[in-house]
Amino acid sequence: QVQLVESGGGLVQAGGSLRLSCSASGRAFRPMTMGWYRQAPGNERELVATIAETGNTNYIDSVKGRFTVSRDNAKNTIYLQMNSLKPDDTAVYFCNADVSFGGPGSHNYWGQGTQVTVSS
Repeated sequence: QVQLVESGGGLVQAGGSLRLSCSASGRAFRPMTMGWYRQAPGNERELVATIAETGNTNYIDSVKGRFTVSRDNAKNTIYLQMNSLKPDDTAVYFCNADVSFGGPGSHNYWGQGTQVTVSS
Protein backbone atom coordinates (compact mmCIF):
# COMPACT_ATOMS: atom_id res chain seq x y z
CA GLN A 1 0.00 0.00 0.00
CA VAL A 2 1.03 3.57 -0.68
CA GLN A 3 -0.34 6.67 1.00
CA LEU A 4 -0.43 10.04 -0.76
CA VAL A 5 -0.76 13.11 1.41
CA GLU A 6 -1.39 16.52 -0.11
CA SER A 7 -0.81 19.88 1.50
CA GLY A 8 -0.65 23.54 0.55
CA GLY A 9 -4.20 24.33 -0.42
CA GLY A 10 -6.04 27.39 0.82
CA LEU A 11 -7.78 30.62 -0.05
CA VAL A 12 -6.06 33.13 -2.31
CA GLN A 13 -7.09 36.17 -4.31
CA ALA A 14 -7.13 36.11 -8.08
CA GLY A 15 -3.64 36.67 -9.42
CA GLY A 16 -2.05 35.09 -6.39
CA SER A 17 0.01 31.93 -6.01
CA LEU A 18 -0.10 28.67 -4.12
CA ARG A 19 2.22 25.68 -3.97
CA LEU A 20 0.80 22.22 -3.45
CA SER A 21 2.84 19.28 -2.24
CA CYS A 22 2.14 15.55 -2.36
CA SER A 23 4.27 13.06 -0.49
CA ALA A 24 4.09 9.34 -1.12
CA SER A 25 4.90 6.84 1.61
CA GLY A 26 4.90 3.09 1.86
CA ARG A 27 7.21 0.10 1.65
CA ALA A 28 9.38 -1.02 -1.26
CA PHE A 29 7.69 1.02 -3.96
CA ARG A 30 8.77 3.18 -6.84
CA PRO A 31 6.55 6.06 -7.96
CA MET A 32 6.39 6.25 -11.72
CA THR A 33 4.13 8.83 -13.31
CA MET A 34 2.62 11.16 -10.73
CA GLY A 35 0.18 13.95 -11.27
CA TRP A 36 -2.42 16.40 -10.13
CA TYR A 37 -6.13 16.32 -10.88
CA ARG A 38 -8.87 18.66 -9.79
CA GLN A 39 -12.60 18.56 -9.33
CA ALA A 40 -14.83 21.59 -9.05
CA PRO A 41 -18.39 21.33 -7.69
CA GLY A 42 -20.68 19.81 -10.29
CA ASN A 43 -17.81 18.93 -12.58
CA GLU A 44 -15.95 15.74 -13.34
CA ARG A 45 -12.43 15.24 -12.11
CA GLU A 46 -9.95 16.50 -14.67
CA LEU A 47 -6.26 16.07 -15.24
CA VAL A 48 -4.19 19.17 -14.48
CA ALA A 49 -0.59 18.05 -14.88
CA THR A 50 1.55 14.94 -14.85
CA ILE A 51 5.24 14.30 -14.43
CA ALA A 52 7.03 11.11 -15.36
CA GLU A 53 10.01 9.57 -13.61
CA THR A 54 12.15 11.08 -16.36
CA GLY A 55 10.82 14.53 -15.54
CA ASN A 56 8.74 14.84 -18.68
CA THR A 57 5.66 16.92 -17.97
CA ASN A 58 2.20 17.32 -19.42
CA TYR A 59 -0.38 20.05 -18.74
CA ILE A 60 -3.93 20.85 -19.69
CA ASP A 61 -4.13 23.91 -21.91
CA SER A 62 -5.87 26.09 -19.33
CA VAL A 63 -2.91 26.01 -16.92
CA LYS A 64 0.00 26.12 -19.36
CA GLY A 65 2.32 29.00 -18.55
CA ARG A 66 0.80 29.43 -15.07
CA PHE A 67 1.30 26.08 -13.32
CA THR A 68 4.52 24.11 -12.96
CA VAL A 69 4.72 20.51 -11.79
CA SER A 70 7.98 19.19 -10.37
CA ARG A 71 9.20 16.23 -8.37
CA ASP A 72 11.86 15.28 -5.87
CA ASN A 73 12.48 11.57 -6.37
CA ALA A 74 14.61 11.30 -3.24
CA LYS A 75 11.61 12.43 -1.19
CA ASN A 76 8.92 10.71 -3.27
CA THR A 77 7.24 14.10 -3.47
CA ILE A 78 5.71 16.13 -6.24
CA TYR A 79 4.79 19.79 -6.24
CA LEU A 80 2.43 22.02 -8.15
CA GLN A 81 3.40 25.67 -8.26
CA MET A 82 0.32 27.63 -9.24
CA ASN A 83 0.74 31.25 -10.31
CA SER A 84 -1.67 33.82 -11.70
CA LEU A 85 -4.54 31.93 -10.16
CA LYS A 86 -8.05 32.51 -11.47
CA PRO A 87 -11.46 31.87 -9.89
CA ASP A 88 -11.91 29.05 -12.43
CA ASP A 89 -9.01 27.25 -10.75
CA THR A 90 -11.14 26.78 -7.63
CA ALA A 91 -11.45 23.06 -6.98
CA VAL A 92 -10.34 20.19 -4.81
CA TYR A 93 -6.91 19.16 -6.05
CA PHE A 94 -5.98 15.49 -5.89
CA CYS A 95 -2.59 13.85 -6.14
CA ASN A 96 -2.33 10.65 -8.18
CA ALA A 97 0.48 8.16 -8.58
CA ASP A 98 1.23 5.07 -10.61
CA VAL A 99 3.47 2.91 -8.47
CA SER A 100 5.59 -0.16 -9.06
CA PHE A 101 6.30 -2.72 -6.38
CA GLY A 102 8.86 -4.49 -8.53
CA GLY A 103 6.54 -6.95 -10.21
CA PRO A 104 4.68 -6.65 -13.51
CA GLY A 105 2.25 -3.81 -14.00
CA SER A 106 1.57 -0.83 -11.79
CA HIS A 107 -0.84 0.23 -9.09
CA ASN A 108 -2.71 3.52 -8.97
CA TYR A 109 -3.30 5.58 -5.86
CA TRP A 110 -5.12 8.80 -4.96
CA GLY A 111 -4.61 11.32 -2.21
CA GLN A 112 -7.46 12.68 -0.11
CA GLY A 113 -7.48 16.06 -1.85
CA THR A 114 -6.78 19.62 -0.82
CA GLN A 115 -9.11 22.56 -1.39
CA VAL A 116 -7.96 25.51 -3.47
CA THR A 117 -10.25 28.52 -3.49
CA VAL A 118 -9.52 31.58 -5.62
CA SER A 119 -11.57 34.67 -4.86
CA SER A 120 -12.28 37.33 -7.46
